Amino acid sequence: MSNELRTNQTLSPVAAFSKTLDRMKSQIALALPKHMSADRMARLALTAFSTSKALQNCKTDSILASLMTATQLGLEPGINGQGYLIPYKDTCTFVPGWKGLVDLVSRAGRATVWTGAVYEGDKFDYQLGDEPFCRHKPGDSEGNFTHVYAIGRVKDAQMPVIEVWTRGKVKKHLTQYNKVGTRHYALASESNFEMYARKVALLQVLKYMPSSIELANAITVSHAAEAGQGAVIEGDFVTINTEAVDQETGEIIRQEEKALPVCTSEKFDAKKSEWKSIVEGGKKSVNDLIKFIETKDLLSTDQKMEIASWEIQGENE
Repeated sequence: MSNELRTNQTLSPVAAFSKTLDRMKSQIALALPKHMSADRMARLALTAFSTSKALQNCKTDSILASLMTATQLGLEPGINGQGYLIPYKDTCTFVPGWKGLVDLVSRAGRATVWTGAVYEGDKFDYQLGDEPFCRHKPGDSEGNFTHVYAIGRVKDAQMPVIEVWTRGKVKKHLTQYNKVGTRHYALASESNFEMYARKVALLQVLKYMPSSIELANAITVSHAAEAGQGAVIEGDFVTINTEAVDQETGEIIRQEEKALPVCTSEKFDAKKSEWKSIVEGGKKSVNDLIKFIETKDLLSTDQKMEIASWEIQGENE
């Protein structure tokens, strides 16, 4: 047994995932908006992974796919609430948070939105109609929320768009649209339920706000996650996987399998020079090349990362 193989087998799950992220950074960097750092995204993913035993039980490919979805949306997973890596048994799903949606609206610069939660003891009053308003003065209560609200204002508009939901209405909505049963992230804790509630109210307001490609994609990804389906961002579009999560077991129910063969290491090595010349010659970007190859053969994560490194190498030469 080689020393490298022996070392890999003795690594802890966190250390092994850290090494995988190091190899993935070049691909993350390609997908990130310019104002974001691949190193920071990798650190956030590692933090989420190291603090969640459930996430450590997920398939690595599903975690990396979820991280790439977050990367393409320009949303940081984890502690700041822009989005979350949510485990459903052995499958990870990226779920945009309400803070992420607020940030995407702000980036576009054509509107502002915000959301809040009302607790017992707070002073709260609102009115809809042709003279809408929402007034909230927080009290000292630390109990459960009674209402959530979202407010949006288009730039230069005279009136805001206001949405208010009671706790009971949020519960009914969750019951009606929850497709993953007791494993839904909103049921894990009161703070998760509040996060879900605020996002639900916000999504209603966003229907009346100016949109952007990133915001539209984030909303689609969010809806897919709520329905227990996976989503992949390809260019400016989101492809929804026709898969569902079994409510009892958390297993992915595959409704339609791809009948594509796996790209073997022998085939990859044989085609590597040809594919690399396509990237170096500027005929295709690495992302376009990967999509092209996967119309015929399924690439492994390592193969995708090697292809991604070609573009980085070309820029450094």
